Amino acid sequence: METNKIIHGNCVEKLKEIEDNKIDLIYFDPPFFTQKKHSLTNKDSSKTYEFDDKYNSIDDYLSLIENVLEQSKRILKNSGSVFLHCDKTASHNIRVVLDKVFGRENFQSEIIWSYKRWSNSKKGLLNSHQVILFYSKTQDFKFNTIYTEYSATTNLDQILQDRERNENGKSVYKRDGNGNPILGKEKKGVPLSDVWEIPYLNPKAKERTGYPTQKPVLLLNQILNIATDEGDLVLDPFCGSGTTCVSAKSLKRNFIGIDISIDAIELANSRLEEMIISESNLLNKGTNEYFEKTEKELAILQNINAFPVQRNSGIDGFLKEHCDGIPVPVKIQGEYETIESAIEKLEKASMGKNYNTKIVIQTKETGVSRLFDFQTDVIIIKSLELQTKHIIKGTTNA
Repeated sequence: METNKIIHGNCVEKLKEIEDNKIDLIYFDPPFFTQKKHSLTNKDSSKTYEFDDKYNSIDDYLSLIENVLEQSKRILKNSGSVFLHCDKTASHNIRVVLDKVFGRENFQSEIIWSYKRWSNSKKGLLNSHQVILFYSKTQDFKFNTIYTEYSATTNLDQILQDRERNENGKSVYKRDGNGNPILGKEKKGVPLSDVWEIPYLNPKAKERTGYPTQKPVLLLNQILNIATDEGDLVLDPFCGSGTTCVSAKSLKRNFIGIDISIDAIELANSRLEEMIISESNLLNKGTNEYFEKTEKELAILQNINAFPVQRNSGIDGFLKEHCDGIPVPVKIQGEYETIESAIEKLEKASMGKNYNTKIVIQTKETGVSRLFDFQTDVIIIKSLELQTKHIIKGTTNA
């Protein structure tokens, strides 16, 4: 079978055409047994992509998964692995099938892909993760360790010192003959864990195609980086919009994609021509780069039961409780900011939003000293710290 190509057809039948021990890694993101027809339109509404995820029974669904897995095991090299993407709907059933085909001893990891998504009103916990089950064909599987940064709370000076067990079996710092700590070997960081916080594709991301269940290339990059090298052959039997193939091409891996939908194949081929991959500012900068509120500001917002808002110079938070069904924005007077300036910034940030109630938290002893060239109905509330100062001042004067 040709490589670096998307193939049209039933994946089970097409897999039978591949010779034994040929593939380095197989990733597949099959239907999740949602028992729904999935449909989504691209950005300019010129194309609608659909696929049917309905089955007569869970047994029929698992039979499909087992057939794909049996063929996957046959065509994998002994050093190869399979990564199966699923969610809470049938992951527990699929795990049993994977144990049956690949053997429990070849289970390597249950990877949790964690992400932030919109809230909903459905009863129960918000679903914000999916599962990727990682099995190897044998114990002699390829694996590249990826190192991540230490957390901010890690005491690096302690990490860099060697340890040993004392006579009581307790871990202690190793010391030389003079009692000085012995420094350890060079550290590369913390090995990648099985919980991956990779953002879901932003609705406005250039990478987004409008294909239902499209996964970010950054997620596939991580899988390919830990289990393949340049020149290896990667296969996706349910390639959909072609994310796996785009990832493989960008990382200089060879690939084979299979899908039963002609629309999906056309889309995947166009993506392989364009090679649009969205960067993640969250991953590049880190979560802390998005936190701008000081501890004092966060404390004020917590005291009034408000959500903090980052990266907005005019609104610092929103009350958790709405007023007449409308959100209530809050602005905190800055350290070097007049109360007039705080009001003006809040008004500008609220333009066109039709907020019934707007609040400025006054943090300094200043009054409103000028007329505004616009109408304002902002409510000014003194902070607890300022109220306390007034009480103490009033008591002292009395």
